[in-house]
Amino acid sequence: MRTLVQSWLTAPAPTETGLHSGDDPADLRYRNWDQVRTDARRTAAGLAAAGVGHGDAVAVLAGDPGDVADLVQAIWMRGASFTMLHQPTPRTDLEVWLTETREVIAMLGATAVVLGEPFTAALDGHDLGAPALPLPSLAGHPDADAIPVDADDLAILQLTSGSTGTPKAVAITFGNVEQNHRAMEAAIAPTGHDVAVSWLPLYHDMGMVGMLLMPMIAGVEAVITTPLAFLRKPQAWAELITRFGGTCTAAPDFAYAVLAKRLRRAPDGAFDLSSLRIAINGAEPIDERSMNLFLDEGARFGLRPEAMLPSYGMAETTLAVSFDSPQRRFALDRIEADAAESASTVVRSDDPAARTHVRLGRPVDGLEVKVFDGDRRPLPADRIGALLLRGGSVTARYLTPGGFVDAVDEDGWLDTGDLGYLTADGEIVVAGRSKDVIIVSGRNLSPTVIERAAGTVDGVRTGNVAAVPHRRTGGREGIAVIAETTGDDEHAARIHDDIVRAVFDAVGVPVSAVSLIGKGELPKTPSGKIRRGIAAGLVAGAAS
Repeated sequence: MRTLVQSWLTAPAPTETGLHSGDDPADLRYRNWDQVRTDARRTAAGLAAAGVGHGDAVAVLAGDPGDVADLVQAIWMRGASFTMLHQPTPRTDLEVWLTETREVIAMLGATAVVLGEPFTAALDGHDLGAPALPLPSLAGHPDADAIPVDADDLAILQLTSGSTGTPKAVAITFGNVEQNHRAMEAAIAPTGHDVAVSWLPLYHDMGMVGMLLMPMIAGVEAVITTPLAFLRKPQAWAELITRFGGTCTAAPDFAYAVLAKRLRRAPDGAFDLSSLRIAINGAEPIDERSMNLFLDEGARFGLRPEAMLPSYGMAETTLAVSFDSPQRRFALDRIEADAAESASTVVRSDDPAARTHVRLGRPVDGLEVKVFDGDRRPLPADRIGALLLRGGSVTARYLTPGGFVDAVDEDGWLDTGDLGYLTADGEIVVAGRSKDVIIVSGRNLSPTVIERAAGTVDGVRTGNVAAVPHRRTGGREGIAVIAETTGDDEHAARIHDDIVRAVFDAVGVPVSAVSLIGKGELPKTPSGKIRRGIAAGLVAGAAS
């Protein structure tokens, strides 16, 4: 049976829709999808001449989304898998990055590393551990047809460093890609006139699978710039939605809060967000305050409240696990903190001080979700436990420096590492990461709740706070908070005390230690997730 990808690569590509791409949102390059396909065939011929064939692994380091689109298709035409390498930034220590990247390339067993701008010149002469192929070197060959691939062949080796920094890749097959694509289509219900707008990094699953592969395979108009474009000017995101009539976009939670602040300062009529029907929020814990802020500030520019779509996803499911309904404003669960932390039970409450969790919708087609207790017994609705997944989009293996290892148990269940529950009507609610839970006096405290409380303090950089376990005097377990600040040292004492008060008000437990650090000093993964285990090494000082 032909795979979706093989059928797509051998069918005529659309000429009426295409890809706008580039680092400068004001000067994007446009090619229709047929032109992208033609360029990809020529690149595939260059890869063939370089010895890339069926079953090989190819690493990619390229900044221009248009180049990446060509390369993904070209590599798949050769029957190979691709890996987007994490990209160095101007602040990156190049020698450290080279060491880590060589480890990744060795783990992949990469046949080649394809280099595109702006990295070609910077890495010229450096040994990457595999033959380096500058993108221009792949030109000048006759077109190449697609090699047949099977559903079990590897399509993507998606890097996932987690919180430890040890390299690991999720082994995603062409069958996984197909199941995820069909499930996302069913959930999002394309209209035939959609325009996808994105600035997300293409080395992250949401950016690659959700905002490049999804529109590219579906033949939907896509507008893709770079993360640097967003960092330079966050409102460029809204400008692109306005200019192209964007209907679908996606980003992690923090980005919506950043854009909301730019919308607040913009004059009436500066943007038109009325075309936006889906704004997916995922890839990190979702804070309802960020969504409310974005919807409130966006309303002046025509943004509809039901456009905000909380979601749950991960590389291990290729991308999608669940989406909220695009027919309603997002929903919250308000629950009693004591019942959740002491008895892992959901007791809903109307108390304004109750703990809030965002409902993430029902599982996408083809995925089963179950909740288990610590003894691997299934739990009913509204009981908090380990979230396990099973289905056609779920990876079976990880690639590690020691080789492939199983990602699922003998019955095909993937342990997500997340804690959460299912509501009575089958919606998923994520309550935290099991390995990050802080246990104090028999209560299971979510670090996310503590981090959000500390993040409300004036002078603390929102989204740049870590909460970790901390051994108090006498050996009892306590809480430590590490926070990036925006102020000078003269405000440190006030920020310290405000953090202590805010956290106690939120969880009723005293903070044992607070460490205030500078901007950019909190350890994070390349995709922006906090490395709490490493951050714990920054703890210094005790709360008084």
